[in-house]
Amino acid sequence: MKILVINGPNLNMLGTREPEIYGCETLDDINKELSDFSKTLSKDIEIDFYQSNTEGEIIDKIQNSKKYKGLIINPAAYTHTSIAIADAIKGAGITAVEVHLSNIHAREEYRKKSFISPVSMGVVAGFGKNSYKLALLGLYKHFCKNNE
Repeated sequence: MKILVINGPNLNMLGTREPEIYGCETLDDINKELSDFSKTLSKDIEIDFYQSNTEGEIIDKIQNSKKYKGLIINPAAYTHTSIAIADAIKGAGITAVEVHLSNIHAREEYRKKSFISPVSMGVVAGFGKNSYKLALLGLYKHFCKNNE
């Protein structure tokens, strides 16, 4: 079961950018912890990680995701602005879970609208780095339930 994890703009700054909101762990720390967690679920899970600050590069990655069973995506600020990323997810036909470290619904008004949620199987927000683990658990259970 191959899973693609995409992280959007500024997530490469985790650990130094607003730690009171996003925590002290780096993106590499979160990726390693998610990889370790995947092994507790199944030895058959394989995760590839990708981060970009560029909308077009994220879209290209999604469009070329045919070898993946599922997508965990933290589109960061593109959550609230990118119809193009939403269209790419929908067009690729990949099962996606939208992830956020913070609870976007408890923050500024402009963060409460997501263009990604309608094309995602689920949304996990507000659990910090554990949001990624919950998303992976959700995908894993979904695929096991549906015997895919």
